[in-house]
Amino acid sequence: MNESQIQFSDCKSEIDLYQLQELLNVSAFWAKGRSIKDLGIAIANSEPVISVCDRDRLIGFARATSDGIYRATIWDVVIHPEYQSSGLGSNLVKTVLSHPRMRWVERVYLMTTHQQGFYEKIGFQPNTTTTMVLHNLPNRAFLPATEVQLQESLGG
Repeated sequence: MNESQIQFSDCKSEIDLYQLQELLNVSAFWAKGRSIKDLGIAIANSEPVISVCDRDRLIGFARATSDGIYRATIWDVVIHPEYQSSGLGSNLVKTVLSHPRMRWVERVYLMTTHQQGFYEKIGFQPNTTTTMVLHNLPNRAFLPATEVQLQESLGG
C-alpha cells in the first residue's frame, strides 16, 4: 500500500460528488442513498465545506451552515471506516470550527445518534433544550400562500 498523503481542503469545487456519495453510503447509516443532485445542492448551500483526501481518495467530509455570528450547525461529519480512530475526525471538526465563517459564532449545534462521547471530547455539551424538528417540509400545504410564494421566488 502506498504511503498516505492526507490533505484537508475547503474548496467545494474539488469535491467528487460520486466519491462523496460512496463515502456516505459506507460510513453513515443516516446518509445512505443520497442523490448526486441533492449532495450538490447541500454543498452549494453550506459554508464551510471541508473534505479530507488521502491522495485522490475522499476519506472524510463535513459541512456547516451558519449566519456567521449567532448560530451554526455542523452536518455530515464522516470519516471512512479504514481511517477512523486515527484522530482525523477530531481534526476535521476542529478544521470546521476554525474556519472564518465559524470562528466567532456564539453557538454551534450538531446532531448525533451514537457519537456523543466523540463530540464531548472536542468540547460539545449535551443540549436537551432544543429538541424540536419539523419533518416533511416539502409538503407546504400548511403554510400561508404568501410564505409559499416567497419560498418559490427564492428558489425554494
